[in-house]
Order: sequence, then C-alpha cells, then structure tokens
Amino acid sequence: MRILVVEDEPDLLRILARTLREEGYAVDEAADGEDGLFKAEGVAYDAIILDVMLPVMDGFEMLRRLRLVKHTPVLMLTARIRTADRVRGLDSGADDYLPKPYDIDELLARLRALIRRTGSAVSTTMSIADVCIDFAARRVTRTGAEVALTSREYSLLEYLAQHRGRLLTRTELYEHLYDENSDTLSNLLDVVVSNVRKKLGHEFITTRRGHGYSIE
Repeated sequence: MRILVVEDEPDLLRILARTLREEGYAVDEAADGEDGLFKAEGVAYDAIILDVMLPVMDGFEMLRRLRLVKHTPVLMLTARIRTADRVRGLDSGADDYLPKPYDIDELLARLRALIRRTGSAVSTTMSIADVCIDFAARRVTRTGAEVALTSREYSLLEYLAQHRGRLLTRTELYEHLYDENSDTLSNLLDVVVSNVRKKLGHEFITTRRGHGYSIE
C-alpha cells in the first residue's frame, strides 16, 4: 500500500515516514500543501495523512481542491483540537481526524481501517483456500500455521486480496507497492510474487501473461 504523508515539521515527517516504511508501506513525502496536492492528484495513493497547518497551502484548502478530482482516503492530523476544527476537517472531505499529539498505534489502526474500507474486504480477516489473512494483525496463516512474510511480500498479498477477483496490472501494482524513489523498470515485483508463491503455493497468485496478477 502506498501512502502520502504531508507534514511540514521535518522531525515529525521523518519519524512518521520511517514508522510507516517499517510497517511495510511505500511512502511518499511532501512538506507543504502545494507539493502535496501535486502528488495526490498524480498518484493513486491508498491513503493520505495530511497535516492541517502547512505552508503555501493549508491542509483544509489542499483537501478541498483534491476532493474536486479524487476520493483518496484522507486522515487529517492537527494540533487544533476545537470541535469547530474537527467539524471543518470532516466537512471538507476528510475520512478521519486525529489530534496531535497522537499515539502511533492508534494512527496505524485508523490507517488500516481507512484502507480496508476502500477495498473489497469488509471483515478484518479473509480466508482464501487454506490461507487466512488477518488484516488488523498483519498476520498470515496456512493450514493454521503462521507464515513469515517480509513487509513487501505482505503488502503485495494484502493489495491482491483487497482486490480479490480483479486483474491488477504490473503498472498498478508498482504504483501501489513502491514509492517515488523506486526503480519501476526493475524485476522487484517478479521476485516478490515468486517468494509469496513459494510460501503460499504456486497457484495462489494467478498470472495472466502480459497483463498482470490476481487472486481468485
């Protein structure tokens, strides 16, 4: 899953981006609302974490303009804790609103919930043949035994599962699994698909040669 973090405080941006990457997300960064809007309009992010008090263009205005063209899930972060500010954020199109300072575990849980609501998975778990995926715990079992996946392998599995039954092109997978600094001409995706098949069964991911991948 690919996330855009729009935050103007360098330390907060660095820590939040690092935490998200450790959780397996591909993360792009923007330090002001104008750059954030440019990236948000050009990339199909799975979610955006958006600070309110930003230079050049504040978070409210960035969100207002984004909602004219896209419905990407947005979690707003702000030191403003007045009810009027929360109402303004939600009325502007935010999907969730978290005041600073926040607990990182709560932020990650809210982010998972936002992404889950945009996919086909309504429940926090999904069973596919003998494989069970727990989206909340980011845990995978096969015939009851836990399967150790790398963060990138889990991200691929999660994205395919959230769009179960749909053919996903290589371009779309690259866009959602790798950040703006990754080399999209590499064979990284093929390696990750191969590794997941070794762990969950060769037939678990279907290849449509020349088109992409799917989980049926």
